Amino acid sequence: MTNFFYKFLNKVLITGLLTIICLIMFKKSSSFKSFFHDRVLSDNFDFAYFNSLYSKYFGGVLPFSGLISDSATVFSEKLSYNGFEDYLDGVSLNVSSDYMVPSVNDGLVVFIGYKDGYGNTLIVQGSDGVDTWYSNMNDISVSMYQYITQGSFIGNCSNKLYLVFKKDGNVLDYKKYI
Repeated sequence: MTNFFYKFLNKVLITGLLTIICLIMFKKSSSFKSFFHDRVLSDNFDFAYFNSLYSKYFGGVLPFSGLISDSATVFSEKLSYNGFEDYLDGVSLNVSSDYMVPSVNDGLVVFIGYKDGYGNTLIVQGSDGVDTWYSNMNDISVSMYQYITQGSFIGNCSNKLYLVFKKDGNVLDYKKYI
């Protein structure tokens, strides 16, 4: 129990120290303020990459995440489809009706909503920097800022699933990912 307390206390102290350093830099340096604005506020911040770095060096975000072992995987599938064709910036996959959509890669859910031409859309930001759009979804079973693993269930769609792969705002060739 004391080891748990020390890890938690270290995380709180490191977070507080980094926050104080950033606040001092904002007050003293206009170049730091403009760098922060250009890199963090104006650019697409890679939350999934930051999450993987944080987990690598500091462990999980929650101090008690390792106490419960959840080794039973309920849903772990690969993407299956009957055919495909190009669609807008990505690909349209022919799937069965009420298809249970698996995640193509690991990542953080950064958008759930409606996109013109695509319908209900879920965007997952991968730790490799690739944003995957899952569109034409009937039902989305994940929530914002939830970390999902490859093959996990993310929702349902009927007959057509639209996928788009982007990195740094540029559309990528979908053939490398499906």
